[in-house]
Amino acid sequence: MKKLAPFFLLATFNLFGQYDYVASEKNPFGKLNPAAPQEVADYADLIGQCECKSVLRLDQSTWADTLTMLWTFKYIMNGMAVQDETLKSDGGFAGSIRQFIPDSSRWYVHFFSQVGPTTTLPSWEGGTTENGDILLFRDQNAPNGMAGDYRITFSDISNDGFNWTGEWVSKDRTIVYPTWRIFCLKIIDD
Repeated sequence: MKKLAPFFLLATFNLFGQYDYVASEKNPFGKLNPAAPQEVADYADLIGQCECKSVLRLDQSTWADTLTMLWTFKYIMNGMAVQDETLKSDGGFAGSIRQFIPDSSRWYVHFFSQVGPTTTLPSWEGGTTENGDILLFRDQNAPNGMAGDYRITFSDISNDGFNWTGEWVSKDRTIVYPTWRIFCLKIIDD
């Protein structure tokens, strides 16, 4: 049996226009569905592909060498959610599925990686700040057992790129310990 190209199958399946927002040759990163919660547009400037520099903390005073990565964001689920994927110069890769749930007014981000495959995906939840940063949190104790969260911050978001910070924070937010920083420049726009 002859194999059909995925876009041909989509075009055949999409005869009635019900999947107009999925990735296609014309829109390789999909499109925002106008019926989606307005918050799905929080990621609009990230849609596309960025070249990034990633730096991990090794200990309290040392950061690892910079790692180059390609970070791609696209609309999925017919433009109702966002997916991202990272491809790292060391051969590593990871990704997330990002859904906004209107009932809770929160983003829920489910993370997957080749480093720690799991039967249950870890998830972060959060929202945007007044200045447009995206903040996501997940319960995580410090190595000494102190209760806290791992906070992810997307900042300086524009159509030209963004910055990303991962840090452990105490529950009262008085202690902040950055563990990972990523700086991204857009190379392919939606």
